[in-house]
Amino acid sequence: MKLIVNVDNEWNIGNDGDLVFPIREDMKFFRTTTSGKVVLMGRKTLDSFPGGNPLKNRVNIVLTRDSSFEREGAVITHSVEEALEKLKEYNTDDVYVIGGAEIYKMFLDYCDTAVVTHVDAVAPKADKKFPDLSARPEWTLTEKSETKEENGIKFTFCTYKKKM
Repeated sequence: MKLIVNVDNEWNIGNDGDLVFPIREDMKFFRTTTSGKVVLMGRKTLDSFPGGNPLKNRVNIVLTRDSSFEREGAVITHSVEEALEKLKEYNTDDVYVIGGAEIYKMFLDYCDTAVVTHVDAVAPKADKKFPDLSARPEWTLTEKSETKEENGIKFTFCTYKKKM
């Protein structure tokens, strides 16, 4: 299983339900990377999408504590165990954890690859963080793109792998 995330220099990922650095090229990269795959997210992440609708061309698995929650086009689960059981139906190479912060923390240990858009800046305001993979000995940076820039914001696409 993999995860995909956009972080700043302090591994901040969000503020008040939004990305701290929404970058068009990153969003295109996200769409291309996850299209035709399985995405695992929390309910708040689902609600942050346009109209609160599941992402097109993907299997959307949503984890929520709300036992009455339903959303057309999404597979709803209510525990980590239930989500992991559902994910057994799919090739683990095709599964991406896409957030939010609580979901990343719950599933990080189950992931072997992290696709990270690293923004070379610090968000002026952030209320959600991602664990700093560069500070964790079990993770190693295996790929890094050349530096890209959009609207004065510099970023790189990085891949971290968990050491087995």
